[in-house]
Amino acid sequence: MKKTLFYILGSIFLLYLAYFAFIYFVPYSEGTRTGELIKFSKKGVVSKTWEGEISQGISGAQIFQFSVLDSKKDVIQTLQENEGNYVKLTYKERYATFMIWGDTKYFIEKVEEARSPHFRDR
Repeated sequence: MKKTLFYILGSIFLLYLAYFAFIYFVPYSEGTRTGELIKFSKKGVVSKTWEGEISQGISGAQIFQFSVLDSKKDVIQTLQENEGNYVKLTYKERYATFMIWGDTKYFIEKVEEARSPHFRDR
């Protein structure tokens, strides 16, 4: 009986590890988005995560929401410095997310300052 229980619990644990590895290492898509950074903040009750939004249109009708992992310190600092400016985000979209990672499936890998097509002085 104990041996069977051990095999069942071990199998469940291995399935969970395989699921976690798949979610972490296999991206659904990769790409870039450009827009005005309108929001970037650390939020959450139990687990604090970095969340942000960029506006991809003049009226703000198309909003791209994203998350940043805590390990990406340089990305976090660059986003904080460029709030209100036009930025180009390189992201990975994952199949799913975990509560400790963020609210969205889009995770930012790199940030670059971009030139606004609407305002030539920015």
